[in-house]
Amino acid sequence: MVYAIAAIVIAFAVAIDRVRTKRTKLLLLAGLAVLLAVAPRLGGSDASVNALVDIGIYVVLALGLNVVVGFAGLLDLGYAAFFAIGAYTYAMLASPQFGLHLPFWVLLFLAAALASLCGIVLGAPTLRLRGDYLAIVTLGFGEIVPQVFQNLTKYTGGPNGIGALDVPTFFGIPFGQSALPYYYVTLAAIALTLLLTNNLRASRLGRAWMAIREDQLAAAHAGIDTTRSKLAAFALGASFSGFAGVIFAAKLSLVSPDLFQFQVSVLVVSMLVLGGMGNIPGVVVGAVLLGLLNGTVLPQLDTIATDVLHVHADLTQASFLIYGVILVGLMLFRPEGLLPDRERRAEMHAAPNEVV
Repeated sequence: MVYAIAAIVIAFAVAIDRVRTKRTKLLLLAGLAVLLAVAPRLGGSDASVNALVDIGIYVVLALGLNVVVGFAGLLDLGYAAFFAIGAYTYAMLASPQFGLHLPFWVLLFLAAALASLCGIVLGAPTLRLRGDYLAIVTLGFGEIVPQVFQNLTKYTGGPNGIGALDVPTFFGIPFGQSALPYYYVTLAAIALTLLLTNNLRASRLGRAWMAIREDQLAAAHAGIDTTRSKLAAFALGASFSGFAGVIFAAKLSLVSPDLFQFQVSVLVVSMLVLGGMGNIPGVVVGAVLLGLLNGTVLPQLDTIATDVLHVHADLTQASFLIYGVILVGLMLFRPEGLLPDRERRAEMHAAPNEVV
C-alpha cells in the first residue's frame, strides 16, 4: 500500500506541476485529497499507515525548509534542530516530566511559535552572513541543540530522552495505539503547509525572497530590507519544523537526542535538491521518494542484498553513501532537480548556451 500511495502522490504532483490553469490544479488537489483520505480504509496494515505518517512528516519538513532554501536561497544545514525543539516542547509539556499535560492541539501551535522564536534568535545575528559562512553557522546550531537536550538530564532525560508522553485526544476520544489518527493529522498538516507556502510564494514577501535568492545586492538596491526578509524566511521555515516535531513526538510517545542528528538535516536538504528547490510539487516528489527510501527500502537493504544479489553485507549504515550517490548523480545529469520550476529549468538549460 505504501508504494501505491507514493506513486499516486508523485503522479498527481507531476500533473499539478504541468497544468497551468488554477481550476484544474484545484480539481487535481481535491481528487488527491479524497484518494488519500480513503486509502487507509481500503486495506493495509497499521505498519503501512505508520510508514505513510513518517513520509508525511518529511513532506512537512521539506516544504518548511523550501521556504528557507528554495524561496530565499539560504543554505540551512541545521534544520533538524527546530524539529527537535518542536518534539521536546511536546515531550516536556505533555508528559509526567513537569506534570503540565497540556493538550496536543495547543502544543502544535505553541511548538511552532517556539521554534519560530528560536529561528529569529539564531537568524538575527547570523543572517548578515552569506553562502558557506551561513551554512557553517546553521550546521553548528544543528549540532548544539541535540547536545543541549542530551546534557540537560534533569529536564530532558539526557541520552535516554523522555517517554510516556500523553496520548492526544480528539473531542475526548484518545488516539490510542493505532497510526490512523496520526495519518489524518499529518494529512491536515500537509494541507495547511501547502496552503501557507503557496500563498507565501505568491505574496509580496515571497517575491522579495526570490529577488534576494537571485541577487541580494540588486534586491537591496530595489528597496527590499534583505535582513528582515531573510529573518522572516528563517522564522517561518522553523515554525513548520516545530509543528512537525510535535506530531512526530506524539506518534512515537518518546523523544531522545539520537532522533535529531545531522543526518536528518542532510536528508531533508536532499529532498529539496532531488525534487527541485523552490518548486512546491517538486519538493513533495523529492520528500516522498526519499522518505520512501529512508523508511522502507534502507531498512531492508541487508535482506535485498542477501535474497536478490546473494551478497552477505552489513548495509544498515549505508544511508549516507546512498544519499551521496543520488546527489552526485543528480548534480551531474539533472542539476535543476526532477521537477524544477520553469524559471530554474530555463536558467540551468540556458547557462551552457550563454558561454562564449
